[in-house]
Amino acid sequence: MTKEISGVRIPDSKIAREAAELVRQHQSEMLFNHSVRVYVFGAMKGTREGLKFDSELLYVASLFHDLGLVDAYHTDTKRFEVDGADAAREFLRSHGVPEPKADLVWEAIALHTTPGVPEYMRPEIALTKAGVVMDVLGVGYDGYTPAERAQTISAFPRGDFKNEFIKDQLRSALKKPQTTFGTFNFEYIENFDHTFCKPNVCTRIHAAPWAN
Repeated sequence: MTKEISGVRIPDSKIAREAAELVRQHQSEMLFNHSVRVYVFGAMKGTREGLKFDSELLYVASLFHDLGLVDAYHTDTKRFEVDGADAAREFLRSHGVPEPKADLVWEAIALHTTPGVPEYMRPEIALTKAGVVMDVLGVGYDGYTPAERAQTISAFPRGDFKNEFIKDQLRSALKKPQTTFGTFNFEYIENFDHTFCKPNVCTRIHAAPWAN
C-alpha cells in the first residue's frame, strides 16, 4: 500500500495494519479505497488547519466508518454507522487500546452522517466527517490542491464510485429503513422509491400519549 500521499503518511503500526487487513477482508475494493481516501483527506485538512490529532485513531475510524454496510457486520436494528462503530471499538479493545480512545473512534464513526454536529467535536471526530463529505459530496473540494486530489485518487482510485456507493448505501437502507431517519440516509430510499415517506415529527407529536 502507498505509504505517503502529499505529506500525509498512512499509519503503519501493528494496529493500523491489522485494521486494514480486517476491513479489506470484508469490503469491496471500492469501499476500501473510499475509506482510505477519507483518512487522507481528513488528515490533510487537519494538518492544513494545524489541528492536533491522533493519526492512528483517525485511520481506524476512517477504515471502519462504512463497515456496517457489509453483511458480516450488519444488524437488523442498528444504524449502519453504529454497526461499524461497534466493530471498531471491539477491534480496539481487543488490541488493548484504552477505553477513552476506543470510545473516541466509536463516536467518530457513529456520527459521521449526522449533520451539523461532528465538526464542533474533537479533531478525530471532525476530521472523519470532513474526509467523508469531501470524498462523497466534494465538500471542501477547492481547499485541496489539484496535486493533492490527483495523488490521492492515483493511489486509491475511485472507479465507478458514485454509482457503486449509492448502490451499497441503498442496499443497506432498504434492509432496515427505520434506521435511516434522522440522517440523510433515508434519501437513498426516497430516490429509489418516490412513494417512500419518513415519519413526520408533527404527526408523531400529536400521536404521543399525552393529553396536550
